[in-house]
Amino acid sequence: MSSLDAEERLLIDGELRAAEGGRSYPNRNPATEETIGTAADASCDDAERAVAAARRAFDDTGWSRDLAFRQHCLRQLQTALGNTREVLRQQIVAEVGSPLALTYAIQMDSCIQDMSWDIDVAERIEWSRELPEHEFFGMKSLRRVLREPLGVVAAITPWNYPFMLNLSKIVPALAAGNTVVLKAAPDTPWSASWLGRIATEHTDLPRGVLNILTAEEPAAVGDFLTADPRVDMVSFTGSTAIGKRIMARGADTLKRVFLELGGKSAHVVLDDADLVTALQTTVMGICTHSGQGCAINTRLLLPRSRYAEGLEILTEAMRGMRYGDPSDIANLMGPLINARQRDRVLGLIDVGRNAGARVLVGGGRPAHLPRGFFVEPTLLADVDPRSTVAQQEIFGPVLCVIPYDNDDDAVRIANDSRYGLSGAVSGSPERAWNVAARLRTGTIGLNGGMWFAPDSPFGGYRESGLGREHGVEGFLEYLQTKTVGYPAQPPPATSPA
Repeated sequence: MSSLDAEERLLIDGELRAAEGGRSYPNRNPATEETIGTAADASCDDAERAVAAARRAFDDTGWSRDLAFRQHCLRQLQTALGNTREVLRQQIVAEVGSPLALTYAIQMDSCIQDMSWDIDVAERIEWSRELPEHEFFGMKSLRRVLREPLGVVAAITPWNYPFMLNLSKIVPALAAGNTVVLKAAPDTPWSASWLGRIATEHTDLPRGVLNILTAEEPAAVGDFLTADPRVDMVSFTGSTAIGKRIMARGADTLKRVFLELGGKSAHVVLDDADLVTALQTTVMGICTHSGQGCAINTRLLLPRSRYAEGLEILTEAMRGMRYGDPSDIANLMGPLINARQRDRVLGLIDVGRNAGARVLVGGGRPAHLPRGFFVEPTLLADVDPRSTVAQQEIFGPVLCVIPYDNDDDAVRIANDSRYGLSGAVSGSPERAWNVAARLRTGTIGLNGGMWFAPDSPFGGYRESGLGREHGVEGFLEYLQTKTVGYPAQPPPATSPA
């Protein structure tokens, strides 16, 4: 056991509490395979109490109607998280296996800073607008369009960037006036439960507004939340398979669902691109956090005219990638999250090899890291664009390189996917823009440009999901629209001369 300061309890109705019957489960460090502590193992009875608390807090308090108070509470949360960031940083490295360097950006520091955008944008949302007079069935009426919070939001988050995604859901949902039940991924419970401690000890959040559940086996609690009629919306980030299950289970109550799901994004490198820059960027992306990101460009499309040259650059870059202990600031690549995921990635590499792909770099477990759930940075060349490894999300440090003949061929291959989450194009600006316009995907980076920011809407086409997170579009996901008609007042009588 480690000496990490962590919160191991649930947050239900304003109280930090053990799970029903005192149930708990071990939290393990994926880099060492050691148990670092425990987490409360919530039951459906715990979920019942959390939903009831959230429902009461929405229906019976002024939370949904007091924007200034909501902003006050969220700013308290932001300040307290900032003041405890070094404790949180240690937790994230230990339970996520995240490289320490990433905690200064997308895993933590920037997430706390970016809370300001959602808190402040609530003041800029058009909460009401007037429509002009309209006559219908002889009645002249005015109309007012109102935006209102949905109600109770169930937020279900994954393990790859857990703290960031927890905040990405609860902050806009709460700022919009909803109440929340957050269910964390079983592998990363502390990234959620720490929020419960901070909210309880350092904010004026009313009881029941924010509830946090952790559970070793997530299916039962997740199924409870997605089917419960008191839950008005499910906001989910995770696999496409689970997203489909959530959508199906919410159908009986016609819940709103936001789904940010899988991806198999393609980086199209044109024949006039700066090859070294483009390919080194791709290798950095696929290896950072061991490729555990839904929007990573895992398919690399190279023109045949520069294919051999490109493979040489990729091989050198991938062989030079430092990886290992995530607490070492020099490493941008650590372990996969658990043994099951490691074995799945290794199995898919074998599938690719058996289908004819050449393994130019990696392909197995690193000999110098006997403990931990590590997989070598892996480069697969000559990948058939219709093969399993080119079509299925691997979620590991595996880059699939596919040759193409011309721009039309590249677009066809890139769009030949059931996903459409992200992508990239490298080449001369005019050609790159033309290719990007033809790609069916929610976000695209041109020549290394970064689209990710708190004000940038993020989401996918096709089986990569429904709706958008971040930006104004993401904030509006948590609001409902109401239209009120009322009689148009006749003009005042003219005063006698």
